[in-house]
Amino acid sequence: MVDGAVQLFESGRAKAVDEAALTSPLYEEIGRLKIELDWLKKKLTNPIELKRKWIEPEYEAISIRRQCGLLGLNRSTLYYQPIPVSDEDVQVMRLIDEIYTRCPFYGSRRIAAQLSRDRGEPWNRKRIQRLMRIMGIRGVAPGPDTSKPHPENKIYPYLLRGMVIDKVDRVWSTDITYIPMAKGFMYLVAVIDWHSRYVALLNFKWVSN
Repeated sequence: MVDGAVQLFESGRAKAVDEAALTSPLYEEIGRLKIELDWLKKKLTNPIELKRKWIEPEYEAISIRRQCGLLGLNRSTLYYQPIPVSDEDVQVMRLIDEIYTRCPFYGSRRIAAQLSRDRGEPWNRKRIQRLMRIMGIRGVAPGPDTSKPHPENKIYPYLLRGMVIDKVDRVWSTDITYIPMAKGFMYLVAVIDWHSRYVALLNFKWVSN
């Protein structure tokens, strides 16, 4: 009976050792994968729109929730649908653009005050701020140390210094601007030859609201 008990304990101990030998590499692999996943999330700095395109709802092997977690994408961001700009806001943006074109140093406060004077009614500054963010404009003002270059910035040489532009196809330049339309904007891109003033490219692109 004693011998049977000894054999029973020895078999149980051997079984525990075998299970530990099997599970230890698995835990090590899980830990390694977690470290690599955390490192990958830090390196995934792709735009949100690109991450949204990577999600595959029909791929049943990995749930949408898990796909978002692997990409570091919030699920609310995945299902978010942008609200289009209303016609009323488009008209206000046109007024803002007219004032900003005349006075690019105006911020949201002065533009709201100018609209209040022109229209004879108070304008909400926060609304002006929101629309200016959509338009991608802000008051032009000098900031601290604006002329001080960063030590790591590379200084590129001015390639046209001392160059005599006496024939075509030597120097080209390009510029882009936008034209307010009834709904949205029309972008205009031009490429011009410096010597002949010949416009080689004139391209329009319509951007709706």
